[in-house]
Amino acid sequence: MASLEMKYGPHADHRKTGRPRLRLYALLALAVALAGCAAGPDFQRPAAPDVAGYTATPVAAQTESAPVKLGETQRLVSGMAVDARWWRHLKSPKLDALIDAALAASPTLASAEAALRQSRELYAAQAGATLYPQVDAALTAQRQRLSPSAQGLPGESRTFSLYNASVGVRYNLDLSGGNRRALEALAARADFRRYELEAARLTLAGNIATTAITRARLAAQIEATAAILKAQEEQVRIARERVRLGQAAPDEVLALTTQAEQTRAELPTLRSQMQQTEHRLAVLAGRAPGTGGIPEFTLEDFTLPTELPLIVPSELVRRRPDIQASESLLHAANAEYGIAVAKLYPQLNLSASLGSQALTTGALFGSGSAVWGLVGQLTQPLVNVGLPAEKRAALAAFDAAAANYQAVVLEALRNVADVLRAVENDAQTLAARAAAHEAAQASLRSVERQYQLGAASYVQLLIAQSQAQQTRLGLAAAQAQRLADSVALYQAMGEGTEDARLISLR
Repeated sequence: MASLEMKYGPHADHRKTGRPRLRLYALLALAVALAGCAAGPDFQRPAAPDVAGYTATPVAAQTESAPVKLGETQRLVSGMAVDARWWRHLKSPKLDALIDAALAASPTLASAEAALRQSRELYAAQAGATLYPQVDAALTAQRQRLSPSAQGLPGESRTFSLYNASVGVRYNLDLSGGNRRALEALAARADFRRYELEAARLTLAGNIATTAITRARLAAQIEATAAILKAQEEQVRIARERVRLGQAAPDEVLALTTQAEQTRAELPTLRSQMQQTEHRLAVLAGRAPGTGGIPEFTLEDFTLPTELPLIVPSELVRRRPDIQASESLLHAANAEYGIAVAKLYPQLNLSASLGSQALTTGALFGSGSAVWGLVGQLTQPLVNVGLPAEKRAALAAFDAAAANYQAVVLEALRNVADVLRAVENDAQTLAARAAAHEAAQASLRSVERQYQLGAASYVQLLIAQSQAQQTRLGLAAAQAQRLADSVALYQAMGEGTEDARLISLR
């Protein structure tokens, strides 16, 4: 404001006494004081949810274990820091390389980054237009014909050219703070884009990890199903030989053939699902499905994290990007309400111009006549029935944003609760599947010994092998689910601290 006083103060009429000048300075001081205020309430962050946990009954501090791969006990560690590259805890170099490549090449992330840049540039453009005076240079030339008789004066008409060169300055003093509220809204929307980018990064990494785990599960199930089919085909061959020797009825062959063909029909479906996961991994990584280069994941490529992070709900709302994005929209709605309120208050616009006027271009910057102007315009809405309605609409938009924020928080709490229960229950499922698989393996070993001693038939051995492979199908699904639960919990806890390099505009 001091620069405004220096610029415009000297244009006061020096022929007057000092008292008018004091009144002018007092008026400017009052304007500065008013300009320090902003219409509407200042934004207050919503209070954290007043809940201590996520579930009605406490979640076990550690899970059940199973004596198989990916069956380790997992502990929930309260207050554990969430690594921004949490997928490295799965200890799969192939997964690490794929996610790192995807973060660099994903068009989804490129779109989110461009949207963030756009929001920041919009903020910069608005800041430049409202925080600082606007200075323009103008050069005009006009041809005029002046008739003295039009003013009741004698003389002949005269035609001449008039040239003007000037510099003009405009500034909105923003008495009610509407411009500052507009900048605040743009900054909040830029924050929204930033959190959207963080959410996109988190979702992309989670989708790649989950899809890779799905691919590993399907590979194990295809292998087990192929082994089951091989055993069933052998049973069909033996049954046909027994029919040829007159030791079995043809119905036995038909029953075994039906079973084998049903198993055979499952293989194309499993292969199709695995191929779809490979195509999805390629697209997530920013590649065309036909270009290849996607690693073949198996369950042996992963390690189950033995410690999982668990943060309290009050911290969760400050970490999850979807909640932070919703809070940014609430902040923007609050600022936009302030903009609507500011329109009800006086607006003060100052403008000044200094230039030269001459009849020839050569005299324009030499002996031309100096011209200047100083204008102050104070406007106050008196009758505008639309402004109160606009204010009420902005308030309704704020209420909607507040309700949406509450819904996002509740959905986040439900998400965490579901994942915590899944971590607990799926560990028990794996333990049961492992016990069933171990029992089937023990039965198979027993039948193998009996077969070697001649106490069991080859068909009995094939049936035991088929049953063991059937339990392997369920075991692979349970192992993959435990990995997927770990990924889901990392996602539910929100983005890690590494991306704090993205600075808020506020």
